[in-house]
Amino acid sequence: MSRAADRILGLILMAVAAAYAVSAARLEVPFAYDPLGPKAFPFGLAALLAVLAVVLLVRPAPGGRWPTGMLLVKVVSTLAVLALYGLLFSLLGYVLSSALVILALAWLFGAGILKACMAAIGMSLGSYVLFTYGMDISLPIGTLFGGR
Repeated sequence: MSRAADRILGLILMAVAAAYAVSAARLEVPFAYDPLGPKAFPFGLAALLAVLAVVLLVRPAPGGRWPTGMLLVKVVSTLAVLALYGLLFSLLGYVLSSALVILALAWLFGAGILKACMAAIGMSLGSYVLFTYGMDISLPIGTLFGGR
C-alpha cells in the first residue's frame, strides 16, 4: 500500500476502535465472574487496534500497493463475510453463524465443499464445547431458536 493508503487505513481503524470501545462500554451483565467484568477484553482489543492504527498513521510503510484482481475480491469478500457474521450472530447463535462463516471462508480460500463443510462443523462444534464446558462461557443459541 502507499503511504496515503496506510494513513487512510489508520484513520478507518481508529474509527473502528472507537466504535468498538463505545460498544464495549455499553455491555451490561447481571453479574461477573471476575473483578474486571465483561468489558475488559473488548476494551483491550479496542486499545490494541487503536495502537496499531496510530502506528499506521505515524509510520506508514515505505512502499507496496493495493491488492488487485482476485486478491482484492478475497479481501473484500472476507470483510463482507465477517460483517455478516456480526449481524447474524445474535439471530442464528454461535454454532450456526460460526459454521456458516467458516464454511464461506474455507470455500473462498480454495477448500472443496466437503472439506469446507467438515471444517465448519468441526470447528464450530469443537469451539462451542471448549467455550461452554471447558471455560464455562455461555454462548448465544440465537433468537431464531428461542434464545435471548
